[in-house]
Amino acid sequence: MALRHLLPLFLSLLNLLLLFTFVFNALTVTSTLTFHRSTGVGPIGRRVITVDVNGGAHFRSVQAAVNAVPDNNRMNVIIQISAGYYIEKVVVPETKPYVTFAGAGRDVTVIEWHDRAGDLGPNGQQLRTYRTASVTVFANFFSARNISFKNTAPAPMPGMEGWQAAAFRISGDKAYFSGCGFYGAQDTLCDDAGRHYFKDCYIQGSIDFIFGNGRSFYKDCHIHSIATRFGSIAAQDRRSPNEKTGFAFVGCKVTGTGPLYVGRAMGQYSRIVYAYTYFDDIVAHGVWDDWNHSHNKNKTVFFGVYKCWGPGAQTLGRASWAPELDFESAHPFLAKSFVNGRHWIAPSDA
Repeated sequence: MALRHLLPLFLSLLNLLLLFTFVFNALTVTSTLTFHRSTGVGPIGRRVITVDVNGGAHFRSVQAAVNAVPDNNRMNVIIQISAGYYIEKVVVPETKPYVTFAGAGRDVTVIEWHDRAGDLGPNGQQLRTYRTASVTVFANFFSARNISFKNTAPAPMPGMEGWQAAAFRISGDKAYFSGCGFYGAQDTLCDDAGRHYFKDCYIQGSIDFIFGNGRSFYKDCHIHSIATRFGSIAAQDRRSPNEKTGFAFVGCKVTGTGPLYVGRAMGQYSRIVYAYTYFDDIVAHGVWDDWNHSHNKNKTVFFGVYKCWGPGAQTLGRASWAPELDFESAHPFLAKSFVNGRHWIAPSDA
């Protein structure tokens, strides 16, 4: 047979080989982007979707990539987001679990929007705080790595109405964040509901910039205040003594401007613990705030510190209702077991 007759067959075989290689690489993407589950039925297989605002990928927008994930998804879907600024509002619905946002770096991959609580939504009504988030996740088993989320609305002065502006809202269970940035002013990170693990993240804001009723563990995170007159870090909304929710900050660093309340009792049974955490000299004289001073929350909250340090740490345990904890009291908040992490976080990720 002449060589010119074999050429089309050779090209066909070469195309099949290239297709096989692409599919194989997509299915064998690094396992560190996969959720660990020690029990139960987990996702089956992997899929990679690429996003580049400049083109040359599957999609130019993050929301378009999310829309491509089928409802009732049963695969680990890694959405690889190239460096760039993605000016869009993104929602991951409840029907799309096991999605990972994998950026090219916290400083170079950014999703941002600019809604404020007082802005009007499509229905003509004010958005209010929880619907301002630039990115909202309702799905379970979400993760994000090496990416930032911003709300670029101007920072308000304390007491201004309608200026709450969230960068991110997490309302799904078993969510994992590593190397991420959260940038805003008032109400930056809406830690709304579910169990969450934040590792090596940067969280910036001014007033209640970590808030909600999540059950969340913050490990080795950098918490940076841009408060002008005064501000507050965390407002936790636990409403019943039977709820297991609360915020635990372990091995973190608190810097920036102040003075700052380190915690506020958003809920009657609010729980916030800081352990092994460094504080700049920006802590407000009162340290903790009971929110409205009218419901005796100082008798029902659980606020405390354990072996914190730095020039601002000296005043942390002075409130009788937010003491320096002993090891027995602090121990439940010191490891990923606070969020039942051994059941869904790989040991290498903790």
